[in-house]
Amino acid sequence: MKVPLLDLKIQNDALRPDIDRAIKKVLDSNGFILGAEVSELEAQLARYCQTEYAIGCASGTDALLLALMALDVSVGDEVITTPYSFFATASSITRLGATPVFVDIDPQTYNLDVSQIEAKINEKTKAIQPVHLYGQCAAMDELQKISGKYNVPLIEDAAQAIGAEDGERRAGAMSAVGCFSFYPSKNLGAMGDAGFMTTNDEALAKKLFALRVHGSFERYYHKWVGLNSRLDAMQAAILRVKLPHLDSWTQARQRNAENYRRLFTDAGLAEVITLPFERENVRHIYNQFVIRAPNKRDELRSFLNENEIGTDIYYPVSLHLQECFAYLNYGENDFPESLRASRETLALPIYPELNGEQQQFVVAKIAEFYS
Repeated sequence: MKVPLLDLKIQNDALRPDIDRAIKKVLDSNGFILGAEVSELEAQLARYCQTEYAIGCASGTDALLLALMALDVSVGDEVITTPYSFFATASSITRLGATPVFVDIDPQTYNLDVSQIEAKINEKTKAIQPVHLYGQCAAMDELQKISGKYNVPLIEDAAQAIGAEDGERRAGAMSAVGCFSFYPSKNLGAMGDAGFMTTNDEALAKKLFALRVHGSFERYYHKWVGLNSRLDAMQAAILRVKLPHLDSWTQARQRNAENYRRLFTDAGLAEVITLPFERENVRHIYNQFVIRAPNKRDELRSFLNENEIGTDIYYPVSLHLQECFAYLNYGENDFPESLRASRETLALPIYPELNGEQQQFVVAKIAEFYS
């Protein structure tokens, strides 16, 4: 049996007639950049994320960069964030000449260990950038308290967390700016690169709208040096087709996660596998289902690959050990939980269309490996 890590074909084929009509509408309009499709999508996303504003852009990476720019992060500033995340979490900071200041992760959630943040705050700290990793929100109550105490704004890296909730508050609605990705593998994926930002601050929203078009409110007149980071109308049209299905896809991911828990328990794998941890009073959307396999993780992955089961490692190199960040002078063991996660975690298939038989096969093969 073949079990891919992700199968976009099933989802896209089911929506193909609606997607074709949406694309044709854009083609007939000859309006390909921003425009009505993007404006409508932004309004729908703001409602979905429970925010006043949503601002489309070209990618999740650009969303992070634009958010930092809107908060005037620049040379000499510091931004506190996690070393256990996708590269853009840190690269967006360094592109502005600022310094990422890493804080280790909580070993259960893989999100920022908030107990370590205050010790890193100083007069150079311009923002705190938590990541809602794998679809579960960081501990936002504690983060908001720290933000308020030191008057340091929060930027939510919610690239993997559209629709995730912390205490019934949606990801992207608990900070100065929330940043999202529509990369095709996300729970709500475009057919190419795309992203968006959320905020409840009218002044910040206006600045973000301008920054994505070269810092301009009016063509050829530039208040700031911004980016060319406009959302394509084609991608917006496709995303408008998909958005109404997002909650049902999330519920399917959640069912698959529960089924995995039952299957792993029944297989007696608790001694060798650690399953994802869910905080209380959260809505985990399971962008990824990530297990810990401290014993022979890489050998397990090879075995599953041989049996045509797709997996991935998010992330095999903690950011503090990336070659391009050597100038930060971190030692290998400065962030032990991030380092350990990079060596033990493995993502299994969790996409909405994954069926029970496929999940049984995955768990059976893991049990076979450890037998």
